[in-house]
Amino acid sequence: MAEVKRIGLLSDTHGWLDPSLLPILEGCDEIWHAGDWGSYGVYEELLGLGKVLRGVSGNIDGWDLRRVLPEDQVFVCCGRVVWLTHIGGTPPGYTPRILSGLSRRRIDVLVCGHTHVVLAYRDRARNLLYLNPGAAGKYGPHKMRTAMVLEWEEGCDPRVQVVELGPRTG
Repeated sequence: MAEVKRIGLLSDTHGWLDPSLLPILEGCDEIWHAGDWGSYGVYEELLGLGKVLRGVSGNIDGWDLRRVLPEDQVFVCCGRVVWLTHIGGTPPGYTPRILSGLSRRRIDVLVCGHTHVVLAYRDRARNLLYLNPGAAGKYGPHKMRTAMVLEWEEGCDPRVQVVELGPRTG
């Protein structure tokens, strides 16, 4: 049996990292953040966990974060091509930039943030898995703060667990 990789998936922390996330992330091999970190301090706190950290900048992030975080990351995880970005739309209504990218390269898993709406969706028309972990922070239109934990084996789609962190107002 292949080794299972655990990935903590967050977005839209907006300058606050929920302490209840820390034990969850400690049990992960990697942490991915889909933008709108909100502060360099959140980035440093996640780096301090000593895990593989992948992240992209979001529309509210300042130049301190944009200097170290790209707009997009495309990489391979467990034999699948992953595109991590902040603003991507939602299936089937992807943004023009995402549609252009999807027409140029094969993407197996598209991870976006921005909407504050948690969603795991198999887009059969584009043959990809769309993941949005919702919003883990206190600010925005969401009612429930959320994140995801992915359990992923080589050559398979990840198993997705949505983690509810509590009401937005904290």
